[in-house]
Amino acid sequence: MAKNYEMAVLIDFYGEMLTEKQRSFLEYYYNDDLSLSEIAENEGITRQGVRDAIKRAESQMLEMEERLGLAERFSEVSKKLKEIIECTDKITQYNIRHGISKEINDYSLEIKSAALTLLEI
Repeated sequence: MAKNYEMAVLIDFYGEMLTEKQRSFLEYYYNDDLSLSEIAENEGITRQGVRDAIKRAESQMLEMEERLGLAERFSEVSKKLKEIIECTDKITQYNIRHGISKEINDYSLEIKSAALTLLEI
Protein backbone atom coordinates (compact mmCIF):
# COMPACT_ATOMS: atom_id res chain seq x y z
CA MET A 1 0.00 0.00 0.00
CA ALA A 2 2.81 2.42 0.83
CA LYS A 3 4.35 1.98 -2.63
CA ASN A 4 0.98 2.62 -4.28
CA TYR A 5 0.58 5.84 -2.31
CA GLU A 6 4.14 6.94 -3.07
CA MET A 7 3.66 6.31 -6.79
CA ALA A 8 0.31 8.12 -6.82
CA VAL A 9 2.00 11.15 -5.24
CA LEU A 10 4.88 11.00 -7.72
CA ILE A 11 2.40 10.81 -10.60
CA ASP A 12 0.83 14.02 -9.31
CA PHE A 13 4.21 15.76 -9.22
CA TYR A 14 6.00 14.31 -12.23
CA GLY A 15 3.34 12.68 -14.40
CA GLU A 16 3.31 15.54 -16.89
CA MET A 17 7.00 14.94 -17.62
CA LEU A 18 6.34 11.38 -18.80
CA THR A 19 5.04 10.32 -22.18
CA GLU A 20 1.28 10.26 -22.50
CA LYS A 21 1.35 6.47 -22.74
CA GLN A 22 3.51 6.06 -19.62
CA ARG A 23 1.32 8.46 -17.66
CA SER A 24 -1.89 6.70 -18.71
CA PHE A 25 -0.48 3.26 -17.81
CA LEU A 26 0.56 4.54 -14.38
CA GLU A 27 -2.81 6.15 -13.80
CA TYR A 28 -4.62 2.96 -14.81
CA TYR A 29 -2.40 0.88 -12.56
CA TYR A 30 -2.11 3.08 -9.47
CA ASN A 31 -5.15 5.34 -9.56
CA ASP A 32 -7.74 3.11 -11.26
CA ASP A 33 -6.36 -0.13 -9.74
CA LEU A 34 -6.37 -2.04 -13.03
CA SER A 35 -4.17 -5.12 -13.35
CA LEU A 36 -1.37 -5.37 -15.90
CA SER A 37 -3.50 -7.83 -17.87
CA GLU A 38 -6.50 -5.48 -17.91
CA ILE A 39 -4.36 -2.57 -19.11
CA ALA A 40 -2.75 -4.77 -21.78
CA GLU A 41 -6.13 -5.92 -23.02
CA ASN A 42 -7.52 -2.36 -23.13
CA GLU A 43 -4.43 -1.03 -24.92
CA GLY A 44 -3.93 -3.96 -27.29
CA ILE A 45 -0.39 -4.79 -26.16
CA THR A 46 1.23 -7.53 -24.12
CA ARG A 47 1.18 -7.69 -20.36
CA GLN A 48 4.98 -7.61 -20.42
CA GLY A 49 4.89 -4.44 -22.54
CA VAL A 50 2.68 -2.74 -19.95
CA ARG A 51 4.91 -3.93 -17.11
CA ASP A 52 8.04 -2.64 -18.83
CA ALA A 53 6.46 0.75 -19.52
CA ILE A 54 5.31 1.07 -15.92
CA LYS A 55 8.69 0.04 -14.50
CA ARG A 56 10.47 2.52 -16.80
CA ALA A 57 8.10 5.33 -15.81
CA GLU A 58 8.46 4.49 -12.10
CA SER A 59 12.23 4.61 -12.46
CA GLN A 60 12.06 7.98 -14.21
CA MET A 61 9.81 9.46 -11.55
CA LEU A 62 11.98 8.15 -8.71
CA GLU A 63 15.02 9.67 -10.39
CA MET A 64 13.23 13.00 -10.80
CA GLU A 65 12.24 12.94 -7.14
CA GLU A 66 15.78 12.09 -6.11
CA ARG A 67 17.10 15.07 -8.09
CA LEU A 68 14.34 17.59 -7.40
CA GLY A 69 12.75 16.41 -4.16
CA LEU A 70 9.44 18.17 -4.85
CA ALA A 71 7.20 15.54 -3.27
CA GLU A 72 9.36 15.27 -0.16
CA ARG A 73 9.51 19.05 0.19
CA PHE A 74 5.74 19.30 -0.23
CA SER A 75 5.27 16.71 2.50
CA GLU A 76 7.58 18.60 4.86
CA VAL A 77 5.85 21.92 4.19
CA SER A 78 2.42 20.35 4.75
CA LYS A 79 3.57 18.88 8.05
CA LYS A 80 4.91 22.25 9.23
CA LEU A 81 1.72 24.04 8.16
CA LYS A 82 -0.31 21.60 10.26
CA GLU A 83 1.98 22.35 13.21
CA ILE A 84 1.41 26.08 12.67
CA ILE A 85 -2.35 25.52 12.70
CA GLU A 86 -2.10 23.53 15.95
CA CYS A 87 -0.01 26.31 17.53
CA THR A 88 -2.45 29.02 16.49
CA ASP A 89 -5.27 27.00 18.06
CA LYS A 90 -3.28 26.79 21.31
CA ILE A 91 -2.54 30.52 21.22
CA THR A 92 -6.21 31.30 20.66
CA GLN A 93 -7.30 29.04 23.53
CA TYR A 94 -4.68 30.50 25.87
CA ASN A 95 -5.70 34.00 24.88
CA ILE A 96 -9.39 33.23 25.52
CA ARG A 97 -8.67 31.68 28.94
CA HIS A 98 -6.51 34.59 30.04
CA GLY A 99 -8.35 37.41 28.28
CA ILE A 100 -5.11 38.92 27.04
CA SER A 101 -5.83 40.63 23.74
CA LYS A 102 -8.29 40.81 20.86
CA GLU A 103 -5.34 41.77 18.66
CA ILE A 104 -3.50 38.52 19.48
CA ASN A 105 -6.64 36.55 18.69
CA ASP A 106 -7.06 38.36 15.36
CA TYR A 107 -3.44 37.73 14.35
CA SER A 108 -3.70 34.10 15.40
CA LEU A 109 -6.79 33.61 13.24
CA GLU A 110 -5.09 35.38 10.33
CA ILE A 111 -2.06 33.07 10.58
CA LYS A 112 -4.30 30.01 10.79
CA SER A 113 -6.29 31.14 7.75
CA ALA A 114 -3.10 31.64 5.72
CA ALA A 115 -1.79 28.20 6.72
CA LEU A 116 -5.10 26.54 5.80
CA THR A 117 -5.07 28.30 2.42
CA LEU A 118 -1.54 27.04 1.73
CA LEU A 119 -2.54 23.48 2.64
CA GLU A 120 -5.32 23.58 0.05
CA ILE A 121 -2.98 24.56 -2.78
